[in-house]
Amino acid sequence: MRSLLVICSMLLASPAIAETAQPTADVDAIRAHAAEVLRNTPVDAVQPSPIPGLFEVQSGRNIFYSDADGRHFVIGAHIIDSVAKKDLTRERQEALNKVEWSILPLDKAVVSGDKNAKLKLAVFTDPECPYCRKFEKELTQLKGVKVYSFLFPLSFHKDARRWSTAIWCSKDRHKMMTDIMINNADPKAGTCDTPVDEIVALGEKLGINGTPTLISGDGRMSPGGKSAAELKAWLMEKQ
Repeated sequence: MRSLLVICSMLLASPAIAETAQPTADVDAIRAHAAEVLRNTPVDAVQPSPIPGLFEVQSGRNIFYSDADGRHFVIGAHIIDSVAKKDLTRERQEALNKVEWSILPLDKAVVSGDKNAKLKLAVFTDPECPYCRKFEKELTQLKGVKVYSFLFPLSFHKDARRWSTAIWCSKDRHKMMTDIMINNADPKAGTCDTPVDEIVALGEKLGINGTPTLISGDGRMSPGGKSAAELKAWLMEKQ
């Protein structure tokens, strides 16, 4: 279900809604129904959402929504504040999924961009992933950001690990990465030791299961690519 739940800020602030008693979540019922309907999805927390009568359900790094007794669930939807023009679900997910920048092994990343920039970006990328390739082109347009690309080959991409090895073993890693991802080069695998297995293990520990996955300098995580302009704005946001 990909529909958007739209909040009208004026409606939420109206006295009629403010004076209406809101239901209390039956957390036990929500947990039970979630386990039954959502294939044993664990429920970590339940709290009111910005929409009266709808509750935010946290499950690991994911968010979905439920009514008070768990009879109805809303999966894959985002709550949008149409007045403030904010994706409130995205903001909650980023807050839940924050990563301590200090745990990232920056010495095991391919470094590019503005090396003296204060803005930092980490990217878990797969050189065979078409979305990563599109995003890599956007990165060529990005200014004022230091980029750390972590090679995270997905198991179902047959050439991803070979190309990751070729990138890491190259004298100019970023050039090899762009040759593969933008210019469609097809090099042989390298013969040096690589940190690929370590990065894959780290990504799995962080709950990363798709590429590209972005991490801002303040630890916000965002799945999927962005345009250069969107990315710069996202990196400059203050949480």
